[in-house]
Amino acid sequence: MPTNTERAIVHFSGHVQGVGFRYTCRQLVNEFMLTGYVKNLEDGRVELGLEGEKPEIDGYLEELEKSGLKSFIRQRTIDWQPATGEWHHFRIVH
Repeated sequence: MPTNTERAIVHFSGHVQGVGFRYTCRQLVNEFMLTGYVKNLEDGRVELGLEGEKPEIDGYLEELEKSGLKSFIRQRTIDWQPATGEWHHFRIVH
């Protein structure tokens, strides 16, 4: 795993379930060198886990907001952590 790899755990709140949020996340990730997951949480939020270089993560999050989902997002929080390399692809967790 490259030394400049980071992990971001991102939580989105608002009207983020039932609007294609997870599908859009999966579609957009193909344009970036990232691994991770996206899943709905029981409290109505969506959790997005990403690993990759920080510019890739930042670019992905910017494109996600440009995708038309911004109007559904009330709040976004990011928890930066050391990367572990445990994710080998990107998936939707059900």
